[in-house]
Amino acid sequence: MRKIAFSLLMLFIILINACKTKTKKPEDSASTEKIKRYSENYLPSAFENDQRTAKILGAAGQIQRIFEDNAQKKHIPGVSYGIVVDDSLVLSGSYGRIDLDTNLMASTKSCFRIASMTKSFTAMAILQLRDKGKLDLDDPVSKYFPQLDSLEYLTSDSPDIRIKNLLTMTAGFPEDNPWGDRHLGDSIAMLENMLAMGLSLSKVPSYQYEYSNTGYGMLGQIVAKVSGESYEEYIYKSILHPLGMAHTYWEYENVPEELLVHGYRYEDDTWKPEPILHHGVFGAMGGLITTIEDFSKYVSYHLLAWPPRNDADTGPVKRSTLREMHTPHYPYLATWNRDWNNEPCPKVVGYGYGLGISNDCKGIIRVSHGGALPGYGSNYSFFPEYGIGIMAFGNLTYTGPLPLNEIAKLLFEDLEIQPRKKVPSQILRTKKVQLVTAIASWEDGFDQSLFADNFFLDQSLEKRTQKIMELKQSIGSIDSVGGIRPRNQLRGDFTIYGKNGSFNVFFTLNPEIDPKIQRLDVYQ
Repeated sequence: MRKIAFSLLMLFIILINACKTKTKKPEDSASTEKIKRYSENYLPSAFENDQRTAKILGAAGQIQRIFEDNAQKKHIPGVSYGIVVDDSLVLSGSYGRIDLDTNLMASTKSCFRIASMTKSFTAMAILQLRDKGKLDLDDPVSKYFPQLDSLEYLTSDSPDIRIKNLLTMTAGFPEDNPWGDRHLGDSIAMLENMLAMGLSLSKVPSYQYEYSNTGYGMLGQIVAKVSGESYEEYIYKSILHPLGMAHTYWEYENVPEELLVHGYRYEDDTWKPEPILHHGVFGAMGGLITTIEDFSKYVSYHLLAWPPRNDADTGPVKRSTLREMHTPHYPYLATWNRDWNNEPCPKVVGYGYGLGISNDCKGIIRVSHGGALPGYGSNYSFFPEYGIGIMAFGNLTYTGPLPLNEIAKLLFEDLEIQPRKKVPSQILRTKKVQLVTAIASWEDGFDQSLFADNFFLDQSLEKRTQKIMELKQSIGSIDSVGGIRPRNQLRGDFTIYGKNGSFNVFFTLNPEIDPKIQRLDVYQ
C-alpha cells in the first residue's frame, strides 16, 4: 500500500508540474527570447554632397506655379501641398479657396478629408498588433467574422481569405468604387449584417489584385475586435498621438469651422457643393481628415524607415515593419507606362500594405497612394532612396491635386537630385586591397588563400593567368586604382588604370564567416 500511495503521490506531483508548464505566462517566455546579434560595422547608404533641401527651396516659385496651373486646369477650388525631406517639411504652399461661400483661403493648416490615404494607417495598426503577438497575418478572416464561414467561394480549391489578403487587396472582392465611398458613414451593424447575408466575389483569393474598400472596412473592425477599443481610438492612441498629429480628425463636426475644407464637384461649368459625409465603419478605408502640416509628420516617419541601420528604433512600429509595408505583392509589369517626358518607360507595379509601390525604367522606386471621395481628391508619393515625399490635398470630387510628372521631372531631371549611394563595407575595402596586390604580382605568385574552394575549380589557374596577363599588358604599368563601387556588403567592382588604358575588376565574396573571393571577373 505504501508503494501504491507513493506512486500516486508522485503522479499527482508530475501532473501539477505539467499544468504549471502549460499555463506559463507569455511574459515568462518573453524573457527567454534570444538577443539579436548584429554588426556594429555596418555602413548604411548615404547622400553625397547633399543639396536636396537647397535645390527644392531654390525652385519654390516654380513649384508653386506648377500646383497653381494644375488646380486651374482641373478646376480645383483649393489646394494645399508640401514637400518633405527626411524628417522635415521643407516647402509647403496653398492655392485657392476651401469654402466658396465665405471665400476662406486654403492654407497648410486647412483640414482636408484625405479619403483612401487612410488605408495605410489601418494597415499600420494591423501590423502593430501583429508585432505585439495579438494576431497573425495568416489568420483566416472568419476568425474575426464568423459569418464568412458560410461564404460561397468561386471554386472548390479557393484558399480561405486571410488578413494578408485584405491588406494586399487579394481577397477576391470586387472593386467597389464609388459604392464604398457613399457608405463611409455606415454603422458597424451594417457591415456585420452585410457579411451575414453573404458577399459576391469577383476573383479567387490569393490570386489577383483588385481594389477593395470593403476589405479595409473589415480590417478596421479587426483592429477594434483585437485591441478591445474602437478603431478610431486605437489609431489615435497608437499612431496619431505618438507622431504628434494633433490636428487630424475622424468626424468633420469636430473640426474647427474656420479650418474645415468644403468639397465640391465641377458640373455645368460651375462648382456645386458636395455634402460632407459622416465618419462610420468604412472610415478605416477613407475617413481621415488632416492638414499638410500634420500629414507631413506621417510621410517623414515612413521616409525615416530607410535605409536599414543600427540607430535606435523608435516610433509606433519598427522600421522593418514600415519597410514591410513598402514591399509590393503580386507585382506586374506595366509595359505601357510613360515617364515625365512622355517617353516609354515600363515599370513594375504592386500593392504593399495600404500603399502602392512602383519601380520604373529609371530605377526610381516610388511608394504612393491616392484618395478620392465626393468633394475631395488627394495624393502622396515618397521616394525612399531619395528621402523625399510629396503630398497634395484638394477639394474637388475624385480629382488629383498632385501634378506628379511635372514635380518629378523638376526634382530628378532638372534639379538632378540624386539618391543615396551605397557605402563600401570594411571587408570589401580590405579584399580590394588584397586583390590589387594579387593582380599586380599574379605571374610571380600570389596568396591563394584569398580565394574560396570553388575558385580554381570553376576556371583553371592557367586560364585566369592568361586573361589577367593580357589585360595588364594592354594597359601598361599600373598607375592608380579607383575606389570600390559596392553593389552590396559582399560584392563590388573597381577600375585599375595604367599608362595605356584601364580594365575593370568585379568580385563577390562567399558566405563563410571569413568571406573569400568566390568569383572574379576582369574585363575592359
